[in-house]
Amino acid sequence: MLEAAVVPVPDTVEPRLLENAKPRNVVFILSDDHRYDAMSFMGHQYATTPHMDSMAANGVHLKNAFVTTSLCSPSRASILTGLYTFRHRVIDNQRMVPEGTQFFSQYLQKAGYRTGYVGKWHMGRANDDPRPGFDHWVSFKGQGRYFPPTPDYTINVNGKRVKQDGYITTLLTDYAIEFLEAQKGTEQPFMLYLSHKAVHDPFTPEDKYRGKLAEKPFIEPKSAEPVDGNSLNRPRWLLDQRNSWHGMDFALHSTEGMERFYKSYCEALCSVDDSIGAVT
Repeated sequence: MLEAAVVPVPDTVEPRLLENAKPRNVVFILSDDHRYDAMSFMGHQYATTPHMDSMAANGVHLKNAFVTTSLCSPSRASILTGLYTFRHRVIDNQRMVPEGTQFFSQYLQKAGYRTGYVGKWHMGRANDDPRPGFDHWVSFKGQGRYFPPTPDYTINVNGKRVKQDGYITTLLTDYAIEFLEAQKGTEQPFMLYLSHKAVHDPFTPEDKYRGKLAEKPFIEPKSAEPVDGNSLNRPRWLLDQRNSWHGMDFALHSTEGMERFYKSYCEALCSVDDSIGAVT
């Protein structure tokens, strides 16, 4: 049985700015299950991402960035803590971060920042309570929903239950902008952590983008080629998973086919790109 490892910030550590240094405001945006090449500047056949393209053209694009644990919750915990999975102990998508674990936002608070968290947390699927290190909190339980499944479906806004009013990507963007607007006219530096649910399955586009790619021709990737005889010498685990939840022959346990999933994914991605444009 694994014991949770608590990694506290020593009481003697007091984050401080260098003399005469001006603190920079930080906006961190995280998308979910977003392929490295699903951006139009990467030559993707469907992705339409003008704001991401602009960031790459006018900023920095890291072509070789890797994750040590390619699973949702462990990755999220590593981003927040700077620790490997075996240190922060969030080893699956159900486990909560051990009590007492420190997030980088807590260091920023000690350095005088106002911090805001808006979006998917997912470390502890049944709990969306505000977490340490954030002065402002907007989140939801587990994966959340693209559209509210019932009229009384709620999210957590600073510890209060508030109805989810509309499409989640747009709603999170509105909350993010609300936080940014509240910082205007203040001298206090801020950090906003905007964590989108999109583009996680079930791939659900915003109404205005639904069907946008329906008439576009579909070009299957080379990996879709038949595996009979395994002429491409694919590893056994890859062959075995084709007819599975994560495999292309039976994706998400559906027979609807990869084309629909692929296009819906890219249609949902349009709203994420809109969000980046609105927030930045």
